[in-house]
Amino acid sequence: MVADFLGLSGVHVFVTGASGGVGIATARAFLEQGAKVTLHYNTNNSTLAPLVAEYPSTTCMVQAQIDNEVEIHTAFEQSAAELGPVQVLVVNHGIWPPQNILLKDMPLEHWSRTLSVNLTGSFLAIRAYLQQLVRFKVQENVAVVMIGSTAGKFGEWYHVDYAVTKSAMMGGLTLSLKNEIVQFCPRGRVNTVAPGWIRTPMAEPALKSKDVVERLFATSPLNKISEPEDVARCILFLASERASGNITGHVVDVNAGMEGRVLNPVTVLPAKL
Repeated sequence: MVADFLGLSGVHVFVTGASGGVGIATARAFLEQGAKVTLHYNTNNSTLAPLVAEYPSTTCMVQAQIDNEVEIHTAFEQSAAELGPVQVLVVNHGIWPPQNILLKDMPLEHWSRTLSVNLTGSFLAIRAYLQQLVRFKVQENVAVVMIGSTAGKFGEWYHVDYAVTKSAMMGGLTLSLKNEIVQFCPRGRVNTVAPGWIRTPMAEPALKSKDVVERLFATSPLNKISEPEDVARCILFLASERASGNITGHVVDVNAGMEGRVLNPVTVLPAKL
């Protein structure tokens, strides 16, 4: 029997980008609490198969290109038909193009693609979710949790496209949506988690670099790289009305206390400050 400390048993949670490292950890965390989880993926669902096999009656897989309006609408319709109306939306999807490109050299296509997936995709998923809340008159345990990034707080050179999308989510989108959602769900809440580096397959190659790790730890007092489960547990807390029912409009850092980014090694600092 699941010990329902967070009051999430039976709550329907929709996780975008569920096939990635944080997505899988988040979905599993909710399922372990007795929640029902819709697992959204773009093209590859092979990583989700073990979860579905383990929780066949409380999971639903939906495929959709996140920035395709028709496909996202259909995904939410399928989700509601299989598991009931969605109560919690976790906006977890996103792309981080690995190419290092200065803004002055960035092709419009590159910029547009990142904004389309990270921002337009978030808009479409949130809009479909809100419309479903109204349609089914959902009122209990209503919450949106978005995934931002330290890049949205400190910026990230060579990746201004990514940093801009995360900053927009952590700022204007979070702060505006938390005022709108209460117009039809008086206890509805909107918060964002902002991770730093996370030990995922996508990040592993970079984390093998001594220079990257040294810069990572230079302003992080805990000297700890987040595991996907660290982020998932924060999402779980913010999604729970029982645990965080009076918290909305906030960005919670999960980044080992990072204070900023080291731009210059000590050897190039001025001799006299």
